[in-house]
Amino acid sequence: MAHYVAIIEDAGPDDVSLWFPDLPGCISGGDDVDEALENAPEALAFYAQELTEDGRQLPPPRTLEELKADPELADDLRNHTAVLIEWPPLADPE
Repeated sequence: MAHYVAIIEDAGPDDVSLWFPDLPGCISGGDDVDEALENAPEALAFYAQELTEDGRQLPPPRTLEELKADPELADDLRNHTAVLIEWPPLADPE
């Protein structure tokens, strides 16, 4: 199972955003970190669906170590929290 690294940023009171360095434009958000994390798999699913409709696939995820080596992301990873989001998400038990 693949995991995409997501970066969590506090955007202000009652506003948390989460974005995926490997998936430009794929973002999630919520009133708090828990809600942003809960919404992340859905954001990833919508992103994957849009790519599929355009005849493309999700790029392979980079590891946290690979992302840390990217000078464009070094500050973001140093200043914010990074989490792993499973893809594809596990099905909810019925």
